[in-house]
Amino acid sequence: MKVCLFDIDGTLINTGKAGKDAMVAAFLQAAELTQIEHDLHLSGKTDRGIFGELFEQHGKSVSEENWQHFIDLYLAGLEKNLPLRQGTVLPGVTPLLAQLSERDDVLLGLLTGNVARGAELKLTHYGINHYFSFGGFGDVHAHRNNVAQAALEAALTHHGQAISPRDVYVIGDTPNDIICAQAIGAQSIAVATGVFSVEQLRQHSPDLLVSDLADLKSISSFILN
Repeated sequence: MKVCLFDIDGTLINTGKAGKDAMVAAFLQAAELTQIEHDLHLSGKTDRGIFGELFEQHGKSVSEENWQHFIDLYLAGLEKNLPLRQGTVLPGVTPLLAQLSERDDVLLGLLTGNVARGAELKLTHYGINHYFSFGGFGDVHAHRNNVAQAALEAALTHHGQAISPRDVYVIGDTPNDIICAQAIGAQSIAVATGVFSVEQLRQHSPDLLVSDLADLKSISSFILN
């Protein structure tokens, strides 16, 4: 059995900053501030990690109460923002998901820094949530390697049988996606549809590197052969 674990933002979709803007607004409200004092870089991070980073940088308590307040505000803002932005499903995503989902020897899951509800909101809005039935999410873990392990465990639970890590493929647009694939013994497919270029991704030695997911022939051959 082959398992494909997909990142979301920059890999499957671009939300037109619906998520980032909702996160900034949620932080400012939860932290009772009027502006962010540090640059905010989200790519390759988890929602839980971003929360901790923001609150620590601004001298605020990284408590469970603050986390819940922050994430509730974020999810409300995300749901409001999604239909207002000019986001899109990225090139090749729908054909690739359709092709892989038709096979009985491939499982499709998520490996994302988004909290589970955030992932559901985004993918439902863009009409591709139905392709995924399990995953690892950013609700608990601040580090992506831990999310990768959670995604692998979710795949094993979903399948109900042993899966070789070398039959697991992590598809993402950041160096952290490549690194977390290596951490669980999986293979990595890097796609340059986010903020990192082909050359930047190549420096982290992915097992396969493509410009976008429209390269169906290369991706399918790599996964299925």
